[in-house]
Parts: sequence; C-alpha cells; structure tokens
Amino acid sequence: MSMPVFDSRDPRCKYPYGALPCSTRIFLTLRPPQAEGFASCTLVALAEFASRRWEVPLYPAGEEEDRTLFAGVCDLPEEPDLVWLCFRFTRHSGQVVWLGKNGLCGEGESVCWQQTVYDDTLSTPDWFGRGVTYQIFPDRFRRTGVPDPRGMLGNRVVHRNWEELMEYLPDEWGEIRNRDFFGGSLAGIEEKLDYLEGLGVSTLYLCPIFESDSNHRYNTGDYDKVDPMLGTEEDFCRLCRKAGERGIHVMLDGVFNHTGSNSRYFNACGTYPSLGAAQSYESPYISWYSFQEWPVRYDSWWGIHTLPAVNEMDPDYIDFIIEGPDSVIRRWLRSGADAWRLDVADELPDEFIARIRRVMMEEKPSSFLLGEVWEDGSNKIAYDQRRRYLLGRETHGLMNYPFRVSALDYLRGGGAEHFREAMEVIRENYPPPAFYSGMNMLGTHDNPRVLTMLGTWPKAAPASRTERAYYRMTPEEYYKGSRLLQAGAVLLYAFPGSPTVFYGDEAGMEGYEDPFNRGTFPWGREDRMLQRRFALLGQLRKQRRSMQMGDLRWLHARGHVLAFSREWEGERTVAALNVGQEAEPLSILWPGLTATDALTGQQFHAVQGRLEVCLPPMDAMLLI
Repeated sequence: MSMPVFDSRDPRCKYPYGALPCSTRIFLTLRPPQAEGFASCTLVALAEFASRRWEVPLYPAGEEEDRTLFAGVCDLPEEPDLVWLCFRFTRHSGQVVWLGKNGLCGEGESVCWQQTVYDDTLSTPDWFGRGVTYQIFPDRFRRTGVPDPRGMLGNRVVHRNWEELMEYLPDEWGEIRNRDFFGGSLAGIEEKLDYLEGLGVSTLYLCPIFESDSNHRYNTGDYDKVDPMLGTEEDFCRLCRKAGERGIHVMLDGVFNHTGSNSRYFNACGTYPSLGAAQSYESPYISWYSFQEWPVRYDSWWGIHTLPAVNEMDPDYIDFIIEGPDSVIRRWLRSGADAWRLDVADELPDEFIARIRRVMMEEKPSSFLLGEVWEDGSNKIAYDQRRRYLLGRETHGLMNYPFRVSALDYLRGGGAEHFREAMEVIRENYPPPAFYSGMNMLGTHDNPRVLTMLGTWPKAAPASRTERAYYRMTPEEYYKGSRLLQAGAVLLYAFPGSPTVFYGDEAGMEGYEDPFNRGTFPWGREDRMLQRRFALLGQLRKQRRSMQMGDLRWLHARGHVLAFSREWEGERTVAALNVGQEAEPLSILWPGLTATDALTGQQFHAVQGRLEVCLPPMDAMLLI
C-alpha cells in the first residue's frame, strides 16, 4: 500500500504524535505524487477557542520515489485549544488544491485534522487509570438487615425479600417514582470489602449516597447528609478508612446540575424545615433556580418536573458546592473520598468544572475528577458550545463510552478493525494522561446488562415492560453471553484506562434497561466461572505494570480476531481475542522462547521469533 500524502498518525508525516502540550513545535512532511505538479504547499491552521487563523509555508524537501516532499514546522498555541489543520497546494499552473482528511479536492477547505493542545502543567493522579474500578448501585449491592423506612424522606417501601422483582410499572398518575428500596447500605459494602479486594478492585465508584426520596438518589435532597437507609457520615468515614487499608479509593457521584424538587433547597413538598425556593422569594436558595412562573414552572433536567435545574454559576451555589470553606466538594474529600464523578458533565459549565478541579487540588492534591461524557470528549459540542473537558484544566479523565460502544460492537461481530480504528481516534485526540485515565466499561447503571446484550444479540428485546421484567435468557443465550463476556473481560482489563465493572456483571446478572439492570446482587447464586475470570484478571492487572501503564501496540485486528500488546520496562502482555464461532489461528512476533497463557497456564513455544497459537471460539488468551 502506497503512503498517503499525509497521515497524522505516522511520525514520518507528523511528529510528535497525537495531542500535545501548549507551545509544542510539530514537524510536518507531506508527500504528494509528483504527477500532481504542485509547486508549493501551505499549512492553514485555525485555533478554535482563540479564534485565530494562521498560515505556515512548507518548503520543498526533495523527492521520494514518485513523491515530492514538502516539510516545515508549526508552533502550537501557548494556551490550551483545539487547532484544526489542513493544507493548501498550488500547482505550477496556479491552480489551488486543498488537502484534508477526505483527500485532495479542488475547491474550498476540506475536513480538517484535529490537533488537541493541552496544559500539561497540572498533573493527573495515576492511581485511577492503573487500577480496577467497581461501580456500586448502593441500594442493591449488600444489606445487613431489613431497614425500617419510618421517618425517612419520601414514602418509601422496603422489599423484605432481597431476591424479589423491583417495581417497574407507572403508578396511577403515570409516573415511575423509584420509591421501592431493598436496603443496601454502606455497612453492607464494608462487609464485602474482602470480596472486592479479591477482585483486585482499587476504586469503589458509588452511585449517589446523599439523602433523597428515590432509590437511585440522583434527585438530591441534602448534599450534607448520607441517606439514612445507607447509614451515617461516620459509616462513610469508616468505609473509606477500611477500604483505604486495602488500597481501595472511594469515588463519589456528584449530581450538581439539578436537585430534587423534594429537597432542602427547593422544598416543593415542604418536607424540610428550611425555606425552599418553591416556598418563598425570601428563600436563601431562590437564586439557584430559574422560574418562568413561580412556583410551578421552572427549568428542569430534560423537562422532568421532580429534577429542577440549578444555575451552576450562581455565586451562592458555587460557594456552597465548591469554594466555601465547608463546601460539598471539600467536606466529603475530608471525610475520606478520593474522587468525584460529575454526573451529566455536558450540562455543567466549563468554568464550574474548572473550579471544582482547582478546589480538589487545594483540598487533596491526589484526588481525581472524572466526567460523564458519552462521546469523544476532546471535541464534544454540547448545547452549541465546544467543550474543554480534556484541555488540562477541567476533568482528569472521562467515562470512556466510545470504548464501550466499540467493544460491544466487536464482541457482537462488528469487526476488530473497527474497534481498533475507533480507539485510535481516541488515542490521537486525547492527551495521554486522559487516555490512560479513562473509565473503560462494558456495563453501567444506564444501560442493559452486558450479559443480556451479548447473549440475546441479535434478537430484539421483548416489546412490553412486563415481558422485559421477567425475561431470562435461554441456556443457549446465557452460554453465548457468558463466553463473550469472558473474552470481553480480557479486552477490558488489558486495555489502557481503568477497567470498570458494574456490580454483579462478574456474577452473571442479567436484565434489560433501567430498572431491570439494577437488580440485587445474587449472593450465593453467582456464576462462579465468570467470577473466577474477573478475579484472575483483577489480580493480574494488580501485579503487572505492563497492564497498568504499558504502551499500546496493535498486533492483529481483522474480523473476529483482535490482538494487542502492552509493554512497560521489558515486561510484555499480549491480549488475543477470538469472538467468532470457530477456532482461529494467530501468528505474532514473539521476542522470547516461550509464552504462557496467564488465564489457563498453557505454554507455547516460539519458532524463529514467531508465536503460532490457535484461539478457541468466543474466548481469549492473555500471553505473558
């Protein structure tokens, strides 16, 4: 295959690679065919945030076979920005031709290459990306007893039977209020810390724990109070302390775009003794909200009446959440949290996020800030504004939904080459600290269970909620889902970023969308084979530096077969997957004499520097 005119991932065309720190000088070389008759070449660059456009001449640099070389240097901006690059050629005849990602075209500027320019002076804590994250939906993980809901916020119903089905149908007013609880608690999580340590977990990501009248607690009632069904602040401090003794950090879910209507701050139900914004214009919280017709019409999250949206840049709100001496961000870091995950980061202003990071650096320099973003976070446009999540002054990392989407597509037959390309886009666009600090996952509380998605594919989900509520996979579907999940777990744990497990995925939990993906953990009924695979991978991730922080190199990516290596200071780990229905051969270069599959102990001998293995169907190897 002949070399393209310009390949931004090839160091012969652009050096250094990928996203770069401010003020970096990049070296560019273009190789158009001599037959095109180009006399000159100019780089045209646009710094989007600075609204600055400039041009850099590239000079003739000799010939290479049938190509003419043009080379030059470009100095990147001194401030973080997104720079868009394209090239303008002029023929000897005077005709102008543009080169962009879609090739040479005769008129107008083409699709540009993205150059991320970030501030590298603020460090990113490396503990998160190196370790394993475990996401817990607190009400459903573990309870130590059946709680009494009397006196607690909202009209709560508690399931006495841990294994029964959650409520899922609308009430007589057509609403699903999520007022049924199972009673999972912080003490229950503490009770299972040995189990989590056995899985190799180094970060506990807890869905919201603050007082709320719903079981999901994304409609905060009181940011200063642990929901009493979960426990107390003392219970939280003890959990953080006990987890820390095992090398496990705790990440809290920060829901700062909206509160609950039944909250101390809005108080539409009059539940709290404080004067809420829905009760009086004299409320100290009135400026937090935007009313069109007080008190019944107001801005809310996605139009949901029970989730009134806040004015994040209101000075009183910023002081309360971020900057005050006892702000929400500060006090829970002091209580033992090591990280915050920002819910719906797309709806939080850039400056709001930047202020959170600055305060976290002041309060606990080792703390980590993660954002919920579902797309490529380096160039995301939300509400008509280009976002700055990854330019070095806001989040440390993002939930890596592009990984999830591409991995599931591959596991369901979408082609390894497409997974590789999707991840190369992310690797090129993200600053290295952000790429290696992504939260990689296959399942979350916002999606159907990964086992169900893999096992039932390509069959459509049942049409009615009741059918989906009671659906359980056939033995054949479960077998397929389990095999593919075991293979997918190898991909998850071997790839750069923090492998993240949604509680119970490792135990064989199944279910369609919310709330069916939020069942109770099946203690005593776990899929032991799946558990063993996840536990082994967790311990390998903990032991092997190459899996934590090694450079990524693709070895094979075509059809059902994917193989890549992670290398760090002489240690090498190779993940090799086959998601097809038939065994597949794989031949890769191997520097040593032998290789061992760390999952099975099977050994292989290299012949003349090559390793020849046969990958079983719907399975994977981890070669060391």
